[in-house]
Amino acid sequence: MKIKAAVTREKGKFSMEAAELAEPEAGEVLVRIVASGICHTDTAVVEQYLPVTFPMIAGHEGVGVVERTGLGVSELKAGDLVILTFPSCGVCDSCKAGRPYACDRNFELFFFGNYADGTKRVTGADGVEIGVMFGQGSFATHVVADQRNAIKVDLDGEEELAKLCSLGCGVQTGAGAVLNRMKPRPGSSIAVFGMGTVGLAAIMAAKIAGCSTIIAVHGRRGKELAAEFGATHTLNGRDGDVAAKIRAITGGKGVNCALECTGVPDTVGTMLDSMAKEGIAVLVSVTADTEVPIKLEPQIMNPSLTVAGAVEGCSNPKVFIPELVGLYKEGRLPVERLNTYYRFDEIERAFEDSHAGKTVKPILKFG
Repeated sequence: MKIKAAVTREKGKFSMEAAELAEPEAGEVLVRIVASGICHTDTAVVEQYLPVTFPMIAGHEGVGVVERTGLGVSELKAGDLVILTFPSCGVCDSCKAGRPYACDRNFELFFFGNYADGTKRVTGADGVEIGVMFGQGSFATHVVADQRNAIKVDLDGEEELAKLCSLGCGVQTGAGAVLNRMKPRPGSSIAVFGMGTVGLAAIMAAKIAGCSTIIAVHGRRGKELAAEFGATHTLNGRDGDVAAKIRAITGGKGVNCALECTGVPDTVGTMLDSMAKEGIAVLVSVTADTEVPIKLEPQIMNPSLTVAGAVEGCSNPKVFIPELVGLYKEGRLPVERLNTYYRFDEIERAFEDSHAGKTVKPILKFG
């Protein structure tokens, strides 16, 4: 079928093009995109900070309506509202154990442009096949996705669905890092570095988890929202010795949990200097091939810290995304407060506004 897509053919640029989308194969669904979030990982793809090959359709926070299903699809039917999320192979040990975030093929399926069977589904007007990001490529009017990364949700129509694009990646990453990876006890302390979508979702999740001291370390944005979402303290990450301030807030002990989501390597050292003994520090940012400054003995070994990476919030999205939707409905995860909406053909302005700090979560709306 004919679709319209924002295709990246050269670094940093989009080209609005007509393309041909193949029918869904076995286990796949055809989804009409209602809206798509823009995430910093999209920038990493479009700017080739990651090893992607052009042409490519970026976009990995799509939401939409199932229009057709391929053979063997049992979980979804035409008319279902779905949140699209990360792909997984479904057959490796991690997938079979319910840990698709640790899929053996996750990096390949996220960024190499192919579906799990090694093929593509989109062809340009020039006859050249076009890759898609995250097994969806949601900067397009329609996509084909595997039923594993299309999550059916119970919502009040397409307008409400458009509010929840970030559950597919950004909110899932931040909230999941707290609720699935750190699992803080009620009364724990936590510091979150970076107040974009991921960091603000982590603040919401820390409040849900019952953390009593929630420290938001912000840059040029996010201070006010962090406080509204549950931060008990806010610190400017560019103002003085942040680690010393965190220790002062916690009576000299440091925080039990911390999350780094700025993508700035030097922040990792500050985070580790802010930790209490036997704390857990989690990194989720895309920083490409960078060296992170860590001093093993004083920062990790002596205080018995756990330093962990977390992909997509260590989430099984079939379980976790419906849980996040439930928290949203209860008013405990007000992710709609992050959103600024743009028409699909305003994609370049949406990216520019995001980079300039004018918006937290740009959402492209289709139709």
